[in-house]
Amino acid sequence: MRQLSRWLQLGMVGLIGFVWPVMASAFSGDIKNDPSQLVEKYLSLDKRGARLEVSSHDVLTPFVSWNEEPAWGRIVVISDFRVIEDVTQWEVLSSSEVLIPVTFTVIGTVYWETATFLPESQIYLEFFHVKAIHERWRIVAPQLPPHVGKSRLVNFIRLAQSQEVDERRKKRLQSLQAQVKQAQ
Repeated sequence: MRQLSRWLQLGMVGLIGFVWPVMASAFSGDIKNDPSQLVEKYLSLDKRGARLEVSSHDVLTPFVSWNEEPAWGRIVVISDFRVIEDVTQWEVLSSSEVLIPVTFTVIGTVYWETATFLPESQIYLEFFHVKAIHERWRIVAPQLPPHVGKSRLVNFIRLAQSQEVDERRKKRLQSLQAQVKQAQ
């Protein structure tokens, strides 16, 4: 039994040793990789709320060329995004620079300071300027406000509401949470 446990441990270490580098290299930004993977990973993290708090900026640092995230007063609520992987639809500027199209399915916009939600259902196209910088792909533009999924934003608002001490602001956050939750 002890022998089996030891073999199982060694097997897990070997598996982790093999899988971890493969997983990490997939999104390392290496210029040998497809730059659309970098955009996909960045937007996936953004949709899950990685830019909602200042403390999480370091998570996105490997994906972008800018050092600081502006203080956004608004959050774009999305249901989905789609990175166009078809290279024929990209604008290739040079061997180290491309514009990759991305479509966003927008539900609306939250204005954080006033705790208001403006529903604006639309699909829009944005081009992400990706450039090789020091042998790594980096997004150099656009620097958009956070594009967050609806369920993640509802949970974020719920957390903010539970931590709020001002009763009027707490009620506005409660109303905001209900509006975002009902949005289609």
